[in-house]
Amino acid sequence: MKKIMSGNEALAYGAYLAGIKVGAGYPGTPSTEVLENFALYPGVYAEWSPNEKVALEVAIGAAYAGGRAMATMKHVGLNVAADPLFTVSYTGTEGALVIINADDPGQHSSQNEQDNRHYARAAKVAMLEPSDSEEAKHFVELAVEISQMFDTPVILRTTTRLSHSKCIVTLEEEPVKVETEPVAYVRNPAKYNMVPAYSRHRHPVVEERIKRLSEYADTTPINYIEPGGSEIGVIASGVNYHYAREVFPDATFLKLGMVYPLPERLIRDLASRVKQVVVVEELDPFIEEQVRMLGIQVKGKDVFPMIGEFSQSNVRKWAAAAGLIPDESAVTVTQPPQLPVRPPLLCPGCAHRPIFYALQRLRVAVFGDIGCYSLGVVPPLDSMHTLVCMGASIGNVHGADKVKLRDRTVAVIGDSTFFHSGITPLINLISNDGNSTIIVVDNRITAMTGHQPHPGTGRTLMGKEVPNVSIDALARAIGIKKVDVVNPYDFRTLMDTIKEHIKSNEPSVIVSQYPCVLHIREKKPVPLTDRDACNECGNCLRIGCSPISKADGGIVIDSGLCSGCGFCASVCNQGAIKVQTVEGGGQN
Repeated sequence: MKKIMSGNEALAYGAYLAGIKVGAGYPGTPSTEVLENFALYPGVYAEWSPNEKVALEVAIGAAYAGGRAMATMKHVGLNVAADPLFTVSYTGTEGALVIINADDPGQHSSQNEQDNRHYARAAKVAMLEPSDSEEAKHFVELAVEISQMFDTPVILRTTTRLSHSKCIVTLEEEPVKVETEPVAYVRNPAKYNMVPAYSRHRHPVVEERIKRLSEYADTTPINYIEPGGSEIGVIASGVNYHYAREVFPDATFLKLGMVYPLPERLIRDLASRVKQVVVVEELDPFIEEQVRMLGIQVKGKDVFPMIGEFSQSNVRKWAAAAGLIPDESAVTVTQPPQLPVRPPLLCPGCAHRPIFYALQRLRVAVFGDIGCYSLGVVPPLDSMHTLVCMGASIGNVHGADKVKLRDRTVAVIGDSTFFHSGITPLINLISNDGNSTIIVVDNRITAMTGHQPHPGTGRTLMGKEVPNVSIDALARAIGIKKVDVVNPYDFRTLMDTIKEHIKSNEPSVIVSQYPCVLHIREKKPVPLTDRDACNECGNCLRIGCSPISKADGGIVIDSGLCSGCGFCASVCNQGAIKVQTVEGGGQN
């Protein structure tokens, strides 16, 4: 049987087939769907951890105990998990450990275009890179095999294009049968305790292992030469292999499934067959530089840029400009009509909107964070002024306040991001005599990546009800005395609370609490507009809510888009927008 699967779906299926029993991760596009799909298979355990470091540590623990485990994350998530990654390279694993890590060339949903192939080289672990969904399925199984064969974690690299594109996958009859009965823990302190006295003895093991992996790279069937013409030899991996195959149909190819360590013998073999070696790779010259170190002349980043996501048409254009293919081959591909550009906006009814509108009116310097609320940076709200990485807002505002800015300041952080990496800097704030104001925009879910649960939602990825962690109670527990929970749609109270907190000389936390409008799917009556009362002041347009538009003689609210939150009525000074009430006088 065959089935059309996305790369992420195929990775989850491959993990199931490979007998992986424990999966942990943190949601981050483009990797999110791997763990969500894995959780649907019988006999497995999957969890959303508070952050990627915890997720990898959970997977390491399962592998130490002899199990087959995986951790999933996007590229910047591996930055968070780098500490345990580098150490587990030294310890190895009793069972198997696969790290599925998704890069994002083109920055479709990320703050950078980081190339995580460097992590494999720096941590001295193997890295595989599939080029389609069928390979994605197979490579997870191979990663488990390599992990157990070489006593090493294995990183499986994907990219946005592979994660979300779909192709045909062959379905297997049965997954690998893996012992599920409890086993005795293998006690080996010298191998798993990385105190200096022991870790010094593990480093030579790592170096010997990478040599053996290099020999394996030359013999594994996922690295192979496809014979072709003698003019050009192309080295490519991942989705770029498919682009290059179309652009250089007559070339000899070295198709890489294992991108670290590289197969030296196969590279030299390719070079001996052709007049010119070309490397087609997105982002950094990772393969190119290693080929040059072998003394082989190669074309790479002098032809193909280091910035942005590749496509078949762009690879063709760049190759033609460099004279690698005839100019007439650089045929302009007819593009389908492009949709009108739509500026990114918070969803209609999003409870983050009142927060940023209030901060804009108060002219506060806002140190922001990563989540849906990052859209507070765009017009017309224009009220978020920094964004670095998950959890950075609290440390940023604390540092800014220590140089005594004249501006009033706040940090804005989401609930899931707070649990991910906001608790530690909040403790730092209170324990280092800080006096900053932190606003946690708590929409009760991890909204940006598709409504995954987190420690504050009261349920797990597997659907089990569990105690939920209270953000305001946690803030009080670490010593912050000034803590308020507000409904952001009670705009007058919200404004008064923010003013009170930013005037205070003590550290404080405001929890702006209201469920994500897309998660609760609650639609209330659309506010009524009175064009006779409207003086076209533009206040309602400044909140940046897409259902509201200007028309002759006043404003119009699109009933098909409006969720009925009523915030526009709160900012209308003329009373021209009225919230409808239900029978009995209750407000909707």
